[in-house]
Amino acid sequence: MAIASCLVDTNVLLRTTRRTDPHYEVVNVALAKLALDATVLHYTLQNIAELWNAMTRPADRNGFGLSVGEAEREVRVIEAGMSLLSDNKGVYQEWRRIIVRHAVAGVQVHDARLVAAMRVHGVKHILTLNVSDFKRYEEITVMHPSDA
Repeated sequence: MAIASCLVDTNVLLRTTRRTDPHYEVVNVALAKLALDATVLHYTLQNIAELWNAMTRPADRNGFGLSVGEAEREVRVIEAGMSLLSDNKGVYQEWRRIIVRHAVAGVQVHDARLVAAMRVHGVKHILTLNVSDFKRYEEITVMHPSDA
């Protein structure tokens, strides 16, 4: 089944930057297959903010310890190969609806924001390593890289 467009979750984006990561191979194969199938791959401002946080956080604090310049190079690669889903008032309003409807609390508000951007921009699929985090959202299709 061909997929027209797909949001790429931050946990997948992070794996593309580290060849030593155990998920590196499966993530890159999945992204290559989606690209070969002409699937438009998307990211959001939130993805890049989360990615930047992890990449520039010191290694002794569970980060990658990259410099700002190194992080900038990684982000430019993502920007060159994927399409940004913009934030707007509609995304905010959809996010508010989602968090109340699904009783979202704590750290899971970030995933709800991704789902809101997907809904507003008409993206039906998300590629993530954390499939269970998105199962409550029946309006999207959640894919693990090994299933792509």
